[in-house]
Amino acid sequence: MSAMNVLLFDDCRLNLLPFTYTRPVSEIRIGILTIKEKWEKQLQADYSYLTEDYLSKKYAANFAAENTYINGTVCPTKALVSAIENLKEGDLLYHQENEKVVAFKSAQQIRFEAIEQFDFAQVNCEEALLDINDVWDIFSKNGEAIESDFDLLTKGRTSAKLGPTNTHIGDQLFIEEGAKVQGAILNSSTGPIYIGKNAEIMEGSVVRGGLALCEGAVLKLGAKIYGPTTVGPYSKVGGEVNNSVIFGYSNKGHDGFLGNSVLGEWCNLGADTNVSNLKNNYALIKLWNYDKGGFKNTRKQFCGMMMGDHSKSGINTMFNTATVVGVSANIYGGGFPRNFVPSFSWGGSEKWIEYRFNKAMEVAEVVMQRRGIQLTEADRAIMEHIFEATKSYRNF
Repeated sequence: MSAMNVLLFDDCRLNLLPFTYTRPVSEIRIGILTIKEKWEKQLQADYSYLTEDYLSKKYAANFAAENTYINGTVCPTKALVSAIENLKEGDLLYHQENEKVVAFKSAQQIRFEAIEQFDFAQVNCEEALLDINDVWDIFSKNGEAIESDFDLLTKGRTSAKLGPTNTHIGDQLFIEEGAKVQGAILNSSTGPIYIGKNAEIMEGSVVRGGLALCEGAVLKLGAKIYGPTTVGPYSKVGGEVNNSVIFGYSNKGHDGFLGNSVLGEWCNLGADTNVSNLKNNYALIKLWNYDKGGFKNTRKQFCGMMMGDHSKSGINTMFNTATVVGVSANIYGGGFPRNFVPSFSWGGSEKWIEYRFNKAMEVAEVVMQRRGIQLTEADRAIMEHIFEATKSYRNF
């Protein structure tokens, strides 16, 4: 019997910019794993993506005689997996409370935006959903996602031993082989702590779970981490971090505060970069929203910074509460920059200019080569599309 053919389709994409400029929705990391990785571990299938045309060269769609389409914003559960496995041709799994199409099955090649043109038999889903609809969901739902992934990845397995130089409080700690932990204080009574393969926690670090320290990631000397926080693969973190998600290959290597924030891949925060996550008047926070073309009420009191892939800040940079930074922006200087920084911007509070595309790609190539990864032609084409698509925002 051939494996199920699954296409993870984009939903809420505009609400999840700038992160979905450079990836399909299902490639967003929340908890320990990306959404696609969660599905791969719970539902045996061949996976591909149904995303924007300009992303499809890197993230292709593979159709088969029978196709199961799954919403890329939705994280799997056992009940959801079972419901999807039981779908018949022409069935559509719908979540009434969230007003969301969770999945559908069709032999035809269907774009999600066009499903209303087809006659599906609706199957209602009452299972509580862990899904992301706005960028702030990535950090605000991260605790639930860490707990779910921790149970999934550690069930029936034995953790590597924690060395005697460390202090551990609680019983929710799992250390993968090859990880190094020395002279740290780990409190997993407030949430699970997962230390990935070849990850490292340096001396003097203090962690209050939950924490997902993914493969090859590093907490530097004296880091202070409040959960629920995710440090994605091969990222390096120092200073103070609270309830934030770092996708991977990004650095916040020095002192400074990052709270209630999300960083994409290949970002770098210069020494003593600080991000405000609370307004002085304690008011609910509004955040720039690409779909609205203006500021949207998050209905949250805490919200820091959303930074797209390849963006960077210089030393001593200060970011206001609820700042959105696009892709490949370079920010530096005194004062607070604006709280919406368009992609391919260069400057700070005093002056902005356009970051020339070829210069930006030169930097991206060097940064990626340092980690042994090549900037491919597909990557470059994606970045060129973003550069052109975001020109209208750079009316400095």
